[in-house]
Amino acid sequence: MLRALAESPRVEDQGIYGSQEKASPRLAALDTAGGMGARTRKELPFSAKEELQVLRDAFVAVLARLDLQRSESSHVASAVVRQECAWSFCLEGKQQERGPLTRQSQPGKHEITSGADQRRTGPEMLRSESLDSEGAEPLTQEGAVAWLMKTDLPKPTLTEEDLQDGFSAAEVFGSKTSMSGYTYDDLICLPGHINFGVHDVCLGSRFTKKIALRTPIVSSPMDTVTESNMAIAMALEGGIGVIHTNLSIEDQAREVARVKKFKAGFILDPVCVMPTMTLEELDVLKTQLGFTGFPVTENGLMGAKLLGLVTKRDTDFVTDRKTRLSAIMTPAKDLVTINEGCDLLMANEVLQKSKKGKLPIITRSGLLVAMVSRTDIKKNVEFPNATKADLNKSLLVAAAIGTRPNDKDRVRALAAAGVDAIVIDSSQGDSVFQQEMVKWIKSNFEEIQVVAGNVVTKQQAKNLIECGADALRVGMGIGSICTTQEVCACGRAQASAVYNVAKLARMYNVPILADGGISSPGHIVKALSLGAGAAMCGSLLAGTSETPGEYFYSEDGKRLKRYRGMGSIDAMKKGSDDRYFGSNSSIKVAQGVSGTVQDKGSIHRYIPYLTQGIRHGMQDIGAKSVEQLQTMLQEGKLRFELRSAAAQREGGVHGLHSFERKLFDS
Repeated sequence: MLRALAESPRVEDQGIYGSQEKASPRLAALDTAGGMGARTRKELPFSAKEELQVLRDAFVAVLARLDLQRSESSHVASAVVRQECAWSFCLEGKQQERGPLTRQSQPGKHEITSGADQRRTGPEMLRSESLDSEGAEPLTQEGAVAWLMKTDLPKPTLTEEDLQDGFSAAEVFGSKTSMSGYTYDDLICLPGHINFGVHDVCLGSRFTKKIALRTPIVSSPMDTVTESNMAIAMALEGGIGVIHTNLSIEDQAREVARVKKFKAGFILDPVCVMPTMTLEELDVLKTQLGFTGFPVTENGLMGAKLLGLVTKRDTDFVTDRKTRLSAIMTPAKDLVTINEGCDLLMANEVLQKSKKGKLPIITRSGLLVAMVSRTDIKKNVEFPNATKADLNKSLLVAAAIGTRPNDKDRVRALAAAGVDAIVIDSSQGDSVFQQEMVKWIKSNFEEIQVVAGNVVTKQQAKNLIECGADALRVGMGIGSICTTQEVCACGRAQASAVYNVAKLARMYNVPILADGGISSPGHIVKALSLGAGAAMCGSLLAGTSETPGEYFYSEDGKRLKRYRGMGSIDAMKKGSDDRYFGSNSSIKVAQGVSGTVQDKGSIHRYIPYLTQGIRHGMQDIGAKSVEQLQTMLQEGKLRFELRSAAAQREGGVHGLHSFERKLFDS
């Protein structure tokens, strides 16, 4: 483009309406006498210096045609003149026949002279302050090279404020001019300085005033998320599970007791079958559950008298699938068993000596209480992050209750079962009913920690803290299956709620749980960055093998599990309507939906993926621990920016025809 411009007629030759005269394709010498006079052209082969002169003329022509202002063009022209001189010296190594290159300044114009050949660099518009001085010294080859390679520029003096990007959380959420609530996706954390490895990041945090977690994740008290299996798995991984309240008092207390009695390696809830079951029915059960060995009890339930054991070797060569299990099972008298009260080491020794695959644990009267499997022992590993009691080393567990009068009986039963924390389950926690329940529990069961909520404002939080709450749940209407904001027009964007409630709760040394709106490890990082002690997750954990319910397959072959909100009609029919103060209503208004989620595998593989993602996020921020992260938040050193809709799109997967999302290496 520049070459074409150089070979086209000059601006000064064209006049206002342009000229029909065509420029010669090669310019060797230019007669600049008379300012706007004619030019002398002659055809010569291009030399290196002439090439540079043509490029210079083209650059000047571009500036003239764009009619740049003097203030914008002067610095550019000066730099071009200096660099052309330096290039000329570097290309030819010395001045040949044109004498030393000097800079001159005349009123109304700028010229560069080199021997007899003089070239005009432009009209008045190209005047530069650096060329205005009279008697400028000649620019030598050494000077040109030194100017190009100059490294001794003065070091800039920058203050800490000059280097600070983004905004503090106080600036983002405390602005009086902004009337918007922010979600996790509206924010992005700016990176900090890394001086430690990702393995050095400590995720230790607090669930309540007295309960510490090594993994800041809590499973939500939902009937499709947390029962004893999930609570055990969460505790082993360093978190804690909250058993839902859509159970009878007896059943919920039994679930709590199972968690407290758990010992790693023991199967406390083996699937039992009745002796009258046929092989055909057993085949269906095997397909559903994925394993082949079953204890046979009188009524097909755990805790009944053990009659025998049926395994793959008992069923493989039986052709008549109508045969009953009582005809092919290994009877109890021929089984190797061990009495209850044994530890895992003793059970392992018995399995090794007997060379059996499964070991039933029974009472003296022959009732089945547990099983030990050789494959489970081989898979069993230590869980160094397990959330355990200090005294008896039992796993910690929480349970949910409502605010009805008969929930006091539920609290008594849960306390007898050994529950460590009570979570009062309500979508709007700032009620006189909850305040009275918190006070009653704290006055009658001082050792039990009480988590109150849900709240989203500082006033709500203050009311419950003053009643004695040991922690608060924060979130209203932001869950993936929750429709409270849509139906009731009440709630708050989660990031704003977490930051503002945490800011007040910190004054009372009360931890908060960011409940809802969590769909990735990044959201957990943001919740911790805004002051949460842990993230309470429902949909994020739904679909794992430890959640209640059975898997089924969709039409396209995907393995699914059911997942529903506690405000859905289905859940309300089972008793959760009290959570929405609707237990006596003739018409139940749904504040949630029912749906399905895809299989995520075991918690013992899924939680490590989540925690590793959290560690990477904290490392990028420059925080070595949750405590340091929240100290940075309070001091304003943790910086945020708001993201536009385009920035949010850019921050996700985009620009692909198709892709496969694989969460972790399997």
